[in-house]
Amino acid sequence: MQIPTADGPADAFAAYPDHGEQHPGVLMYPDAFGIRPTIRGLAGELAEHGYYVLVPNFFHREGATPVIDLPEHIGEADRSALIARLMPQIDGLTPERTLSDADAYLGFLTAQSEVGPGPVAVTGYCIGGLLATRAAAAHPGQVAALAAFHAPVAADGPESLLGLTADVHFGHAATDISPEALVELNRSLDTAEINHTSEIYPGTVHGFTMSDTDAFDPAALRHHWDRLLPLLGRALAKG
Repeated sequence: MQIPTADGPADAFAAYPDHGEQHPGVLMYPDAFGIRPTIRGLAGELAEHGYYVLVPNFFHREGATPVIDLPEHIGEADRSALIARLMPQIDGLTPERTLSDADAYLGFLTAQSEVGPGPVAVTGYCIGGLLATRAAAAHPGQVAALAAFHAPVAADGPESLLGLTADVHFGHAATDISPEALVELNRSLDTAEINHTSEIYPGTVHGFTMSDTDAFDPAALRHHWDRLLPLLGRALAKG
């Protein structure tokens, strides 16, 4: 699929039940390695639960997916080298570009005939979790649920979370945040009166949901589904 944006088309992937019905919409931001079989699998599994899932290439300004060549399995040594190659593109994801893209992605998502009326959800992994958080904060009347996993959700500062009205789940890798920093983050969410769960997944490292990496943790991925599916069911049912 091609999503029109202010800076040219963004290629994207969509997964949804093909039953001729309408479904709640979910905008899913991938991790930095982008749209690939692992991400397609996550989107497809979520779609099986009755959602229309749109996954954009947020590096679309650099070209279509894949922006860089990826091995079938991303080992720890591979990760460091690949992230170094992607860092200029990551640095280019300014809040202004992110929010312009989010407007385009959400507009495209809700215009699909297979997407029903009502609120939508935004999810994200790794840097995609930060982009998802920005999108949710900028669309408080539209985004009813936000979930981000092993993501730097407060990278823009705790004040960036104040615009959230969505129900939230943040699933942190144990290597990404200290217990003390988690307390501070959750205190900010409490102060903003955001309905949330925010927790460290025990024993995990950054990227734990991604089955094509050394970081993958099957138990943590199951826990991710145990948190994500009830969140979406509750929040999107409100509409």
